[in-house]
Parts: sequence; structure tokens; C-alpha cells
Amino acid sequence: MQKHILLVEDDEAIREMVESYLTMEGFLVTSAVNGEEALQNCLNNPFDLVILDIMIPKLNGLEVLKIIREQASLPIIIMSAKDSDVDKALGLGLGADDYIAKPFSMLEFSARVKAAIRRATKYSSQVEDKADIVEIDNLSIDLVNFSVEKNGQNVKLTSKEFAILTLFVTNRNRVYTKQQIYQLIWNDSYYGDENIINVHIRRLREKIEDDPSNPKYIKTLWGIGYKFEG
Repeated sequence: MQKHILLVEDDEAIREMVESYLTMEGFLVTSAVNGEEALQNCLNNPFDLVILDIMIPKLNGLEVLKIIREQASLPIIIMSAKDSDVDKALGLGLGADDYIAKPFSMLEFSARVKAAIRRATKYSSQVEDKADIVEIDNLSIDLVNFSVEKNGQNVKLTSKEFAILTLFVTNRNRVYTKQQIYQLIWNDSYYGDENIINVHIRRLREKIEDDPSNPKYIKTLWGIGYKFEG
């Protein structure tokens, strides 16, 4: 089945270049030129991937990202000329699955797009083989419908946060290094960027732990990694 991509980019030259290349690669591409148009498209149509520029008019990319993440768990790639660690951490912390800096080669860009869609497809198929719902104390994790409840209240997780939680709860008490988490969840080589893992673990704790500073479930093994107890 043809994969449907939402491309959000206000620069006409870049938008046309990316849309043309991805169409040539066999993807169906819908374009938006500002944040409001992006949300209208994304929240009313099914997409397999969103490619989102940060510096877009009306609503910037990070605001759009946050709103989309409250509604859907599809993969999102951020692209921007602002290639700083702060932007990366903020973007990934809000739920982006990948980040690519401008200028970029179309070969690299296409590879990132295909990898993001492949990870999402692979993850969905793996979830189907597991128990539907995992119950741990006051947590209920629905592995099929990608939802989490705490004390009966819905907890909104990003796709990466949910993937990390699924890895943990289906392998309780197993220790994972940051390198292993990155390779398993991002399905990519690890280059020592601990900030990405730290941001996701911190935000996941804030959502599922009663006291994130003294976590009950996600335990840190200093100098080694993390494990889930429960």
C-alpha cells in the first residue's frame, strides 16, 4: 500500500524539491505551507508520516508537533536550519522521531523517511504478537491500541515514549543500556548522544511515575542504563 506523507514547509523551492523526490520514490505526498493548514490536514486525514519544518508561519513547527502528539502517534521528522542541541532536545522531547538539519542531501533525507516508516510498521507488527493489555499497579498499557491509563485516566505519550515503555514492560527487570535503547527504538546506530535518551526517559517518568524524582518503575543504574521494576 502506498504510504501517505504530510510535508509541512513554507519555502516553495524546498517544498517542491522534497515533494517531487518523494513522489518519484513512490510516496503519496500532501503539502502544507503553514501550521494551521498542517493541523487541518493532519487531524482530518490518515498519514503514515509527517515531515515538519520548525520555522513556519501562523503556528511554528514545535507548536504543531505538540498538538499532533496530543492526537496521534504517527512518526514525525523535524527539519530546520537551526541545527543546535537545544533545538534537537526540545523537538525530540516534544515527540519528534527524528531530526534533519538543512541543508540536506535528498539521498539522506529519503533514507530517513524510509527508516521512520519502516520502524513504525515493524513496531506495529511486533505489538500484535504480544499480550493486548499489561496491568502494573495503577498502570494499564494497551499494546494494541497504543494507549496508557494511570489511575483510570488517559496518559498521552509520544510514539517514542510509548515504544520505550512497551520495551520496558514486556521485559521487566531486564537492564538496558542507553545504546541498546537507542538501537532498539530508533533502529539506528548509536553515536553517544545521551541527551535524546535522557529527555525521553525524563518525560516518560513525569507521565507515569507518582514521584518522578524518586521513580518506582523506571530505575536508573548509574553508568549502565535503565530497567523497569513492577
